[in-house]
Amino acid sequence: MTDLRLLAPALATWLAAAVTIALPPPVTYAIAATTTLTALYLLAAGGGVARKGRLSRVLEPEAGAPSGRLGGRQGVTGARRRLVGVVLVCAAASAAGVALRATAVGTGPVRDLAGEGRFATAEVVVTGDPRAKPGKGRPLIILRGRAEVVPRAEVRVPVLLIADDTRWLRMVPSQRVRLHGRFVLPEGADLLAAVVIVRGPPTVLGPPSRMQRAAEHVRARLRAAVARLPPDQRGVLPGMVVGDTSGLDPALAEEFRAAGLTHLMVVSGANLAIVIGAVLGLCRLLGLGRRRAPPVAVVAVLAFVLVARPEPSVLRATVMGLIGLLALVTGRQRQGIPALAAAVLLLVLIDPALARSYGFTLSVLATAGLLVLAPRWRERLARRLPGPLADALAVAAAAQVAVSPVLVMLSGEIGVVAVFANLLAAPAVAPATLLGALGAVTALFSLPLAQGIVWPAGLAVGWIIRVARTAAALPYATIPWTGGGLGAMTLLLAAGIALLILRSRPLRLLAAAVMTGIMAAVIAMRVTAPGWPPPGWQMVACDVGQGDALVLSTAPAQAVVVDTGPDPALVDRCLRRLAVKDVPLLVLTHPHADHINGTSGVRNGRQVHAILTTSRTSGREARLAPGVRAHHARAGQQWRIGGLTLSVLAPRTGPALTPADGGTTINNASVVVVARSPGFSALLAGDIEEEAQRALVTTVPHVQVLKVPHHGARGQDPGFLAAARSSVSLISVGEGNDYGHPSPATVRLLQRLGTRIHRTDQEGDIAITRTRTGIAVVPRH
Repeated sequence: MTDLRLLAPALATWLAAAVTIALPPPVTYAIAATTTLTALYLLAAGGGVARKGRLSRVLEPEAGAPSGRLGGRQGVTGARRRLVGVVLVCAAASAAGVALRATAVGTGPVRDLAGEGRFATAEVVVTGDPRAKPGKGRPLIILRGRAEVVPRAEVRVPVLLIADDTRWLRMVPSQRVRLHGRFVLPEGADLLAAVVIVRGPPTVLGPPSRMQRAAEHVRARLRAAVARLPPDQRGVLPGMVVGDTSGLDPALAEEFRAAGLTHLMVVSGANLAIVIGAVLGLCRLLGLGRRRAPPVAVVAVLAFVLVARPEPSVLRATVMGLIGLLALVTGRQRQGIPALAAAVLLLVLIDPALARSYGFTLSVLATAGLLVLAPRWRERLARRLPGPLADALAVAAAAQVAVSPVLVMLSGEIGVVAVFANLLAAPAVAPATLLGALGAVTALFSLPLAQGIVWPAGLAVGWIIRVARTAAALPYATIPWTGGGLGAMTLLLAAGIALLILRSRPLRLLAAAVMTGIMAAVIAMRVTAPGWPPPGWQMVACDVGQGDALVLSTAPAQAVVVDTGPDPALVDRCLRRLAVKDVPLLVLTHPHADHINGTSGVRNGRQVHAILTTSRTSGREARLAPGVRAHHARAGQQWRIGGLTLSVLAPRTGPALTPADGGTTINNASVVVVARSPGFSALLAGDIEEEAQRALVTTVPHVQVLKVPHHGARGQDPGFLAAARSSVSLISVGEGNDYGHPSPATVRLLQRLGTRIHRTDQEGDIAITRTRTGIAVVPRH
């Protein structure tokens, strides 16, 4: 029988923390006090009822069955009251912990600075690894820290740092730094004293702690050991072994996400189980007994957690692993559900912020799926499939089903191929993890030997990468679904309906007939609908969200790319759909993130021969593509590639861009080109604004297609747009963007000019094809 006694206290602790984090501290204190008093009453009353039941059975043993049953009922009632009392005690402790932390972060000098939105200099201890995210103009570096000194006060409260200087990426947890920035109030329910918008680089005041230096040394040596592997393998393997994704290509990360394999990049229970199993197996070979092996495994677990960083999934797996090792030492029966409940209970009490962590939720749900669903499904599948295959399929399906509601809530889509991708990748996970971990340890004293060890690990990782790419490229690898809480609820409702259907034979037959009809219709639509890309395409505006990425065909499987959008994965997918494998020229019009941050996606599996940047560049664009020869665009230049000719209209001479330049200055430094091939012409105007447009009016030729500058923003010169005399105007813009692009005034202006307007936020990828009478526009959606 499964012991479920800890399940209710764990859920109560989790729910109490998740709810009270959003409440004011006085309300949370009141809830904690009321819950505590109720719990004490129930525990006292439950104990009295239980004693009375036992006394009645002792004093009247021969009074007959009714009295015995009465005593039994009283005992059961007492046990239930005690259980409810224990649950309320846990909830009260959780609420009290939240209230204490909320009081600490909601008052004091740091919160006062944030409330007034003031700039200040502070000393902060870094508590988490820095993570880079795309931003406007340059990437944003986000990391957690603990503020310890602010003007005229010493404090100790958590803060979130947001910086744009890449030197913050070098920070290591436990490092003390001085910074200057603006303190603002955190948005949403979070146990933070402030969010600090940092200006400039950090001033390092001291080295990391000795343990963190050792951990970073292990990670650095592993990166050195994998340096000779192919780029994708050396980016993935450290992520699988110690959670180090600093070298992972964002486009490849997106493919892992679409294939449902992202969990392999996060150190979790699977990694820890492999490490514990290997250590215990080694101890057995060395002759260590059942009592002496677990302490060795505990040391290995703690070292592993230090190197991998205490992320939510790592913490949950660590507590469960330590509980399992304790059970092994004491000889008591090990059960997964009690261990998982104990892990949730302890971790949420220690760190209430985990109650609202999606990473922690996904980790717990995946483990629960493996413990509850997988054994039953394995038993049923084993009747029809070989044992190992049944095991692998049950594990992959159980974990995916358990986390699907949360994934839908976050992404708004359902991964269809995730189970099969995990099934194919599973055989390579353990070899990659074990050999990678062995390579990390070996690299500490012999780098050449470690490089030999990680080579077969790279082969295993190569197989996983191939699975991820193949699965992500499949049609309907993901299906759109409603996001947020509504999406999760509708998915659970659909799962309930599916369960009812599976339990009824007539409903199963009806559902099979309906699904057969739907599949036939889908297949017929794909056979009869025009394929993508349309034949004879000359140009495609890729739907990359709020950004630009244009593709100009030069030959089969070859194209010039103009800008790469903000996300490597989106432009990579667009080029894959177009079957582009060779890029003779990559034009990066200007150094804003929504035009250049996707550069690694263009290079993912493709050869880029040359880069063309604005002549006023500061060199940032070329740094995104090391090893590729960079050229500066100047007015009057011409490039001929196959049947395509690119004529540069701008920029003209001007000073080099600097980090201090504003957005308008950088936009007006954009490369502007006219693209021509037989039967096709287009003006690609980057993000130039009104002033730069007026300067080019006399040089603008008549073209068939105009890529509207700056995503259709308000600052457009009517003379410039009219001079192109284009029959088609393309606006590359993100759906629901924060900038209000395209401006209604710009749309009205284009309509008055008599041009047809096409937008990527409404039509997806947009192709321009050549016809006998001119050009045609073919949207992908």
